[in-house]
Order: sequence, then structure tokens, then C-alpha cells
Amino acid sequence: MVDDSQELGKLREGIDEIDGELLRLINARAKLAHRIGEIKQGNIYRPEREAQVLRRVAERNPGPLSAAAAQRIIREVMSACLALEQPLTVAYLGPAGTYSEAAARKHFGGAPTLQPCAAIDDVFRVIESGNAHYGVVPIENSTEGAIGRSLDLLLSSPLKICGEINLPIHHNLMGKCAALGDVMRIYSHAQSLAQCHEWLNRNLPQVPRVPVASNAEAARLAAAEPGAVAIAGDAAAELYALNILAASIEDDPNNTTRFVIIADHDAGPSGSDRTSLVCSAQNRPGAVYQLLAPFADNGVSMSRLESRPARGFGGSRWEYVFYIDIEGHRSEPAVARSLEELRHRAGFVKELGSYPKAVY
Repeated sequence: MVDDSQELGKLREGIDEIDGELLRLINARAKLAHRIGEIKQGNIYRPEREAQVLRRVAERNPGPLSAAAAQRIIREVMSACLALEQPLTVAYLGPAGTYSEAAARKHFGGAPTLQPCAAIDDVFRVIESGNAHYGVVPIENSTEGAIGRSLDLLLSSPLKICGEINLPIHHNLMGKCAALGDVMRIYSHAQSLAQCHEWLNRNLPQVPRVPVASNAEAARLAAAEPGAVAIAGDAAAELYALNILAASIEDDPNNTTRFVIIADHDAGPSGSDRTSLVCSAQNRPGAVYQLLAPFADNGVSMSRLESRPARGFGGSRWEYVFYIDIEGHRSEPAVARSLEELRHRAGFVKELGSYPKAVY
């Protein structure tokens, strides 16, 4: 027993010494970042540089911490260092407690000021007006597909994509009710209701489902209305003091939402990048094939192709545009050749941005 106490004392002394060294190194890093800020001036935040740092952390991490855990720690260090030089305001689809807020925290860390917006349109608007530096909006879900409003706004807005976030989505049923038998109404975003469709059919088939603007708004309503429940994430349950009646009720256990970061600029090459664009086909036989051929001819992989009506871009009825994601940065020779050839074949081409792939 005495030997155990002595060993514990030594171990704690070792932890205290390491904590002191960590504190010294973190502040040394902050001083270097401060000097870089003095030299660079202007926009200090560089998405491509942060992606490179986080990838290097994963590659060099010896454990026992997981790579993701180590990346989260370094993310917070970078976030705090950046805040010394360039405090950021990041807009997201609110209110507080949404998955969009969780995605913003995952990417930017805890230092930025997060600004909730009532609608995706408002996220674009506050950045275009200069009232926020960056915005986080959902663009597609692995179960339910594209978020149409985000795509439409990327088509019509001058803003660019400068990053992406992949967020695993775990839906919980929550409310003030004591049991499922007390549930009288279910609130959630339409996408979340669809992602939990089979579970709801099995467990609450007769209960009305009411779509609302966000899952956090659903949680707010559930907190105020007897017999009402919400489908939302852990953060919303904590924020509105709701009981979790059933956890992880999504139909697909791998359910993931992809978010993009929008700003007045995209990103430089990081070494593992994606380029997004939107284009239209000319009205002639083989037009869609002509859109895709430049990528195949230049050995550029395409990871996404989606067509949508040309809303908000002067399109007439039955005119469509094609949203395309390709592997690589627009500055890479093969990608640059593909884009140049595409401009000669398409009705129009708009580059939405080149940016680092999601890191973790």
C-alpha cells in the first residue's frame, strides 16, 4: 500500500512536470504564430495550412491517444493561437444546439465567436455583408442526399467553398415525457425525420411528425409543450434540459452529414484537395458526355455528380445545372486542363472553390 502511494506520488509529479512543459511549448507556439501574423497581415486563417498540420499529427501520432483525439487537441491549440491575431466570427444554421453548430466547433475549435442564423440564406447573407468571416452550411447527407437550398445559393452567390466537415449524425428522441407512451407529437427537421423514418414507423407509428426549421428549434418546442418530443443531438438535449427517451434512432448507423465552409475566398493547395463546380450542358446530343469527358481524358477522378433545376440563375423551365466534385486542386495541371476544356464545351461553368478534404 505504501509502495503504491509512493508510485502514485511520483507519477503525479511526472504529470505536473509534463503539464508545465506543455504550457511552455504552447505559449512558444503562440509566439511563433504571432510573429507569422505580423509578417503576413491581412487574412491570417489558412485552411490549407491547418489541414496539413492536422494530417501530420495523425501520421506522427504514436498513441495511446487516437489520431482523432490528438487532432482535436491540436485543433484547439491552433484555434486559440489564431484568436490572438484574428478573432473570427463564424455563422451557422442555428439556433444553438444544431448539428451545424457542432460542425463549426469541430472545424474551428472553441475560440471563434459563433453566430447562429435562422436559415441557410441568412448564413450566406451575413458573410456577403461582411458581418461574419466564415459560414458553415450542410450540403449533403449520406442517407437523404443533397441539401437543395445550399446548392441553389452556391450557384447564385459570389461566395466560395474553402473547406469541408464530415460529421457523424446520431439522432436522439428527447423530451419532458417519462416514456414513449406519453408522446403526442414529434418535432424535427424534415431531413432528420426522414433519416429516422423506419424507427418511427416501428415505435411511434401513429404519432404526428411535424417538420420545423432545425433540430434545435424542435428541442425548444419539446421543452415548452407537454407531450411533445424532438429528434435532435446531444447538445440540444443538454441545452434544453430534455430527457433522452431513445438514443441513436437513425436508420443508418453510418449516417453522416457533409458541411462546407463558405467565405469570400477558397483555399490554396494542401496536398489532398477537392474542387467543386457547377456547369450547364449545351442543348445538343451528347452534351452531358461532353461535360464529363475532360475529366476522364485528363485522369481526374470525379466523386460527385448531381443535377438540379437552374433556380436563381436565369434558367427557364426544364433547364438543369450539374454540380460536380472532382479530386485535386484547381492549380494542379490535370485539374486545370480539365476545367479549361470544360469551359469550351459547357454552356457555363462556375468554380465553387478548391479546398482541403475533411481531415477527421
